[in-house]
Amino acid sequence: MTTPASPRLLEHPAREEIGLEPVLHALSDAVRLRIVRELAAAETELSCSYFVLPVTKSTTTHHFRVLREAGVIRQDYRGTAKLNSLRRADLDALFPGLLDTVLAAAEAQSARRDPAGTRGAAAAAPVTATASG
Repeated sequence: MTTPASPRLLEHPAREEIGLEPVLHALSDAVRLRIVRELAAAETELSCSYFVLPVTKSTTTHHFRVLREAGVIRQDYRGTAKLNSLRRADLDALFPGLLDTVLAAAEAQSARRDPAGTRGAAAAAPVTATASG
C-alpha cells in the first residue's frame, strides 16, 4: 500500500495490489454497493456528505474505508471535504467486465424488487446529511 505523507492523505492500494477477493467482499454489502452505484451513475467525485445511507456516521466511515482499502474507490481531501471517486479504470484493467456486470446485476435486482418504481426517485435522491467518509 502507498504510505501517506501527511494525515490528510489516505492509503490506497496501487493498481497491481488490488485483489479480486477484497473487491468482491467490498461489493457484497448492500450499503457499499449502493455507494458504488451512486458513484458510477454520477461519473464524477462525490463528497461523503452527498450520500444518505441507512446507517450511522461511524458505520458509513467503515463502509468507505472498506471500499478504499479494497481498491474500489479513491478518496482525496479537498479542503475539509473528502471526495470519493470510483476506480473504474483500475478495476476494468484488472477485472474486465466485472464492475459493469455487478452494476447491471444490481440494477436488475433493484428493478425486480421495485417493479413499479415506487421507491426509485425517493430512494436514489440524495438528502442533505453529513457523513464522515
